[in-house]
Amino acid sequence: MRVRLALAACLLSFVLSAQVKLTVEQLRSFIKSAVELKQDDRKVAEYLKKVQMTEQLTDLAVEEMQSMGAGSRTVAELRNLIGSTASLPASKPPAPKPVYVGPTPPDSIEQKRVLDQVKEYALNYSNSLPDFICVQVTRRYVDPSGLESWVHADTITERLSYFEKHEDYKVVLVNNRPVEMAHEKLGGATSSGEFGTMLREIFSPGTATDFEWDRWATLRGRRMHVFSYRVLTSNSQYRITEQESRQSIITGYKGNIYVDRETHAVMKITLDSEDIPASFPIRDVHLTLDYEFQKIGEREFILPLKAGLTSRIGAKALVRNDVEFRMYRKFTAESTIKAIDFEPPPLPPDATTEQPGAKKQP
Repeated sequence: MRVRLALAACLLSFVLSAQVKLTVEQLRSFIKSAVELKQDDRKVAEYLKKVQMTEQLTDLAVEEMQSMGAGSRTVAELRNLIGSTASLPASKPPAPKPVYVGPTPPDSIEQKRVLDQVKEYALNYSNSLPDFICVQVTRRYVDPSGLESWVHADTITERLSYFEKHEDYKVVLVNNRPVEMAHEKLGGATSSGEFGTMLREIFSPGTATDFEWDRWATLRGRRMHVFSYRVLTSNSQYRITEQESRQSIITGYKGNIYVDRETHAVMKITLDSEDIPASFPIRDVHLTLDYEFQKIGEREFILPLKAGLTSRIGAKALVRNDVEFRMYRKFTAESTIKAIDFEPPPLPPDATTEQPGAKKQP
């Protein structure tokens, strides 16, 4: 960084000693650089006395340069230039900012072909998984204000076994302290069943899910089809349970699925509950589930990377769970994960957020 700043300072010193013709855009860039490099206001003003403009300088342009942080002497000289450039041609408008132009959306035939392949993938997903063990880390947050001012409540680290298509959870740490506790005894908002249940139910024929192609997206560097979907309450099996009152309802839901363009594997699901009765304690639920390639043994499988649950309790209180799946290993009669005596650090935010596409001029 010091090298870049020193080089810029040398260039600016050279400009101050030379007489050049400038466009309005070049003058704007010069003033911006002078402010950023904290050049002496007096020296910049002296240089401006030597400038020959090739375009008309307006009051609006000077006000913009003043807002950048130009000093009082510099602004005075800029205003002197306004009168001397009145007869010059108007400045050219700045070039338009580059905009992203995505690939052409697939036609209806291609959309159907992709969805048919995704359906086959989803319905067979659980059967394709190996037996494995991993670490599940759940960070729980609360916000009584309802303004997303999150307060960390606790962190739960569990050893998760997936054997013969069944999940088994064993709590090993709570806030980095060793414990022995069943998953069901944790209390508060908990999560389980991320290994295919949501995916299978969305694509089950009995669910009669309505799909529509939405857009292209980029996720973890890979191009994705994004389909929106909706499941009516009458066809849903999505159940929400409020633990304290033991009330339970089935609701409809909608969301998006992200489908890898090359493999047609589902790499992300979002879900928002719908039609929750006004009398139910939980007002809304939002879920996300990200999948990623994980190596187990000598093969790679697409397995959960991170799940998120956010819900509103009553009029405004919010709760949030961030669930991460780490340290996948092959499950055998002798296999285990070595003693877990610390919680892994959180995944970086860009691991589960959409990435901007490549920029392209229109």
